[in-house]
Amino acid sequence: MSCGDPHETDCSEVLDHLYEYLDREMPDGDCAKFEVHIDECSPCLEKYGLEQAVKKLVKRCCGHDDVPADLRSKVMGRIELIRSGQTVPEQDVVAEARAAEADARSVPQD
Repeated sequence: MSCGDPHETDCSEVLDHLYEYLDREMPDGDCAKFEVHIDECSPCLEKYGLEQAVKKLVKRCCGHDDVPADLRSKVMGRIELIRSGQTVPEQDVVAEARAAEADARSVPQD
């Protein structure tokens, strides 16, 4: 996506890294470039606002659920594999997520 106006940072770069920006997972220098871009680009500002609202809604609705320890362990293991450059078959990740979700549902709630 591009708004058609020239920017120091291209719209596609901003949108590709929007969640890193929202999650404050990017270097300060990059954050500053994104802030300048979002301030001057209304389509990216709109997308930023929408994604920020979705993130807040998910946190409000789902932020209180405890993550099962085994699921957290599996997710962290996958992240480490990816960071080390190893490939992770998507089918395995989906199957494990579904199994963990089914396990979590079968645990009685207090």
